[in-house]
Amino acid sequence: QVQLVESGGGEVQPGGSLRLSCAASGSIFSFNAVGWFRQAPGDQRELVARRIRGGYINYADSVKGRFTISRDSAKNTVYLQMNSLKPEDSAVYYCHATSGNPPVDYWGKGILVTVSS
Repeated sequence: QVQLVESGGGEVQPGGSLRLSCAASGSIFSFNAVGWFRQAPGDQRELVARRIRGGYINYADSVKGRFTISRDSAKNTVYLQMNSLKPEDSAVYYCHATSGNPPVDYWGKGILVTVSS
């Protein structure tokens, strides 16, 4: 059973940085896609960044130039480096992956990021 465990959330001031980590029980290279979504209260869950098998990376327009998704194969972990954080980035962030055929969605439990002064 695939498990995704997030860490690295917290509270920062506007302009600050955080790095989220997602440790996967299965090999990240076996996933069709892996990435991050977020959901603020009252809003729909939205894609933040995702890496698709083959190397294609997709970012939300709102985070381009500020957020970077990366991976560490040795640690089987996916990261989201978040720089120049804004209050509107405040949300619960979820690690997400798809695997198998037909593909199955896997979600982490979510981790809170709060950007405020």
